[in-house]
Amino acid sequence: MDAQTLRHLSRQLVRQLGMLDSQCGNMDLTPVQAHALIELEANPCTVNEMATLLNVDKSNASRTLAVLSNSDLIVSHPHPEDKRSQIASLTAAGQSRLAELHQRLNQQVDGFLAQMDIDEIEQLGKSLERYRKAMVMAGRQQDYKIRPLTPLDNASIAAVIRKVSAEYGLTADKGYGVADPTLDSMSEVYQPEGHAYWVIEHRHRVLGGGGIARLAGEDNICELQKMYFLPELRGLGLARKLAVKALRFAREQGYRACYLETTANLVEAIALYESLGFEHTKAAMGNTGHDACEIRMVKWF
Repeated sequence: MDAQTLRHLSRQLVRQLGMLDSQCGNMDLTPVQAHALIELEANPCTVNEMATLLNVDKSNASRTLAVLSNSDLIVSHPHPEDKRSQIASLTAAGQSRLAELHQRLNQQVDGFLAQMDIDEIEQLGKSLERYRKAMVMAGRQQDYKIRPLTPLDNASIAAVIRKVSAEYGLTADKGYGVADPTLDSMSEVYQPEGHAYWVIEHRHRVLGGGGIARLAGEDNICELQKMYFLPELRGLGLARKLAVKALRFAREQGYRACYLETTANLVEAIALYESLGFEHTKAAMGNTGHDACEIRMVKWF
């Protein structure tokens, strides 16, 4: 699916759900007002907090809360920690109106779900959650750049690998990747056809990287290699974005599968690989030269 197709489907969903209508759930509430009531059901909040929750500007949030207040659906009190701001919460009438809204909208969605089998519903939930996370992470990644490794990056990425390896106790004497003799000349390693390495750059600093290379001793199987990220890069979804880029490259190169080796104390990395469809395998594949890595995973295309 490309962006054009997804945008088309999104428009159809928005229209089908009535999000372009002036009323939500055939009630005297706009979609924005309905969303505001739902957020207030979870927790009272200020105008600024509501603007953040709904992803709208402050003036829009302020108008929405004012209309709801005039309709006696919410009430505002001085914030206990900041007397300059007001904190809004639901009134009894607001709770009653929201309960009716939930009932109507749940009934509508139940009608949609009745057209789908249980496994389809489960897959839909996972896909929607993955898409939601992708949208959030894309916003956080705007100042970061993923680009191919160049000879000028050799020293920087080698320093990243050594620093992260030391952080997790992956020392050279134990046989981990930091012992590779080519660590200081990685741009040469990834020159052959079917090989590629990318770095993540932020404000002219290399903060991490990862790559794909043909798996030694195996035909048509590649290896996801040297995925290292400094602490300041973590939690932004960039490791996943780079891994996805690498997997797409692997498919384009005609590989049948992607193999990787890691170690048990890299818990976050293992969770990432599992979320990308990698499966654990007991038997080692190919010849990676890293006998210290006891976790082996593979993804077949």
